[in-house]
Amino acid sequence: MIVTRLTLAAVLALAVAPLVLPGCALFKGHDPLQVSVLGVEPQESQGLELRMLVKLRVQNPNDAPVDFNGVELEMSVEGRTIATGVSDTSGSVPRFGETVITVPVTVSAFSMLGEAFAVMHAGSSGKITYEMKGKLNGSGFGSTHFHSQGEFDLPTG
Repeated sequence: MIVTRLTLAAVLALAVAPLVLPGCALFKGHDPLQVSVLGVEPQESQGLELRMLVKLRVQNPNDAPVDFNGVELEMSVEGRTIATGVSDTSGSVPRFGETVITVPVTVSAFSMLGEAFAVMHAGSSGKITYEMKGKLNGSGFGSTHFHSQGEFDLPTG
């Protein structure tokens, strides 16, 4: 009887944990963060890689601040990952506010070469698709993910 109660309690705890651990985000309307690239600065590189600092403007359209203690970023062009980076920076995006976060990223020479071929093949459509995704690691439980995508026209000459 005691074993059955313990088993039932364990099953209930496992069933409820995914609902409780993320916090109140499941229960109140949580709009996604708006993230855009503010700028890119070259950094000292080594070997067959290119290093850059990507400045992100993060806007919080919610009624509660988003505290974070780490950032992850992945940038893709034409469905291929070209740059990735992480930062242990911490801070807060105020409620209905914004902040700028800087993330160092690495681009390999092989990614750049593959992307050059993709751009040449995209010449027929004249459009290049891009995607940026990442997360702000939460100070408590969970993380806040962000995602942005779109396309731009190649210059015609």
